[in-house]
Amino acid sequence: MNSVCCFIGLVVLILCLCRPVWAGTIYVHKDSQGVLHFTDLPSSKDYTPYCTWPEADKGDKEEILRSIRKHSRSYGVDSDLVQAIVQVESNFSPTASSRAGAKGLMQLMPQTQQDMGVYRPYDIDQNIQGGVRYLDHLLSRFTSLELVLAAYNAGPAQVQAYGGIPPFPETQRYVQKVLSLYRDISAKTREYAQSGK
Repeated sequence: MNSVCCFIGLVVLILCLCRPVWAGTIYVHKDSQGVLHFTDLPSSKDYTPYCTWPEADKGDKEEILRSIRKHSRSYGVDSDLVQAIVQVESNFSPTASSRAGAKGLMQLMPQTQQDMGVYRPYDIDQNIQGGVRYLDHLLSRFTSLELVLAAYNAGPAQVQAYGGIPPFPETQRYVQKVLSLYRDISAKTREYAQSGK
């Protein structure tokens, strides 16, 4: 068991040292039996940061925020919500990619890319436009923001199949993480607006 844990730790360490194609933080927790658990969505305070990848550079981030505002206005979607999703999904890294095939800032799966007309998923503007368009579709399909976010993470079919948020720990953590970040971003937006700047 120790050799397996060492091997997993070594793999994660190598990934940390290499230039990644996604961004964010990997957390680790050692349980009572000595088993290491790695995740990017920690479910308890027992998890500690193991490795962090940087977000996009400042120039990219400004371009990303401009694109978010533009497409959010176009589709009538709250730009603070889109920003929260982008931060959780890719940490503002335009070249983010997952093993499941999700790509770009809003981590669009291949079928979603095709459905939303995204042919260059690593293109900042095209990825955000496709992601906001998809989010708008989910907002018109589901009755609550929690269900919309669950569908964004696990897929609409899973939400329909379970009649609510699927019982997947990753999806449940994802929904709470995006909602919490959305509240924080919205509060900052209100403060900025009230300051008259």
